[in-house]
Amino acid sequence: MTLTVPLVLTFSASDPTAGAGLQADALTVSALGAHPLTILTGLTAQNTVGVARFEACSLDWIEDQLKTLLDDGIAPCAIKTGVLGSAVAVAAVLKAKALWPSVPLVVDPVRASGRGDAFGGQALFDSYRNELFPVVDLLTPNWPEAQAFTGANSVDEAGERLLQMGCKAVLLKGEHLESGDVVNRLYVAGHRVVEFPCERLPGQFHGSGCTLASACAVGLGQGLSVQDAVELALEYTWQALSCAFVAGKGQLIPDRMHLMQHLEDDENEGYDNPN
Repeated sequence: MTLTVPLVLTFSASDPTAGAGLQADALTVSALGAHPLTILTGLTAQNTVGVARFEACSLDWIEDQLKTLLDDGIAPCAIKTGVLGSAVAVAAVLKAKALWPSVPLVVDPVRASGRGDAFGGQALFDSYRNELFPVVDLLTPNWPEAQAFTGANSVDEAGERLLQMGCKAVLLKGEHLESGDVVNRLYVAGHRVVEFPCERLPGQFHGSGCTLASACAVGLGQGLSVQDAVELALEYTWQALSCAFVAGKGQLIPDRMHLMQHLEDDENEGYDNPN
């Protein structure tokens, strides 16, 4: 018997710690029962403290990676982007979306690391707004990113402006907003705003945005509605953050494989040890 496994295509840069970037995407997609297809958009020398160096991949390298998938007859059920790093990477994502127009596209519009290390300049910023946003099915910005793209003074204003730029749905993350609990807000054109509050966890996390966007892509790729995909992705991400571990001197790394621990616990509870 041959099994069919959902395929999720991710465009992002590398991270030697696997806390963020392409490796974090792959871990998340795998943990949720899908298979990751990965296109490298840039190389980083980074750790849990910050980014020491970043170099964007050239267009021919990105396009050749995509071409090899096409030549093999491989097609994704969802596409997710993280660090693109250059306008040429945006062009490659647009090509992928044109090849598979019905496949949902989730964009985490990463402009800088959590510490503030930049991953692109004005050309990339303009490409996001003018070219990529009009074909995005779900955008997952944090408040600083949303404010930078829109110039809005409030969360709701930012959400509405991003919808006006062409995004079909926007999940505006609330971790940077001053509040007790974190409140994530989902904006969908023609629908009321849906709020997803959750407990604010202590500490700083490396790759939380990668985790959330990749989990959303898995849900959408499996045919869930935007609201259901977001709700499940937020729950999975919160659990991964609550189980985060120390790997270096800086931010904690989310445990994307925490579901495996729960599975082991359940199996052990039902196991009758003869000894």
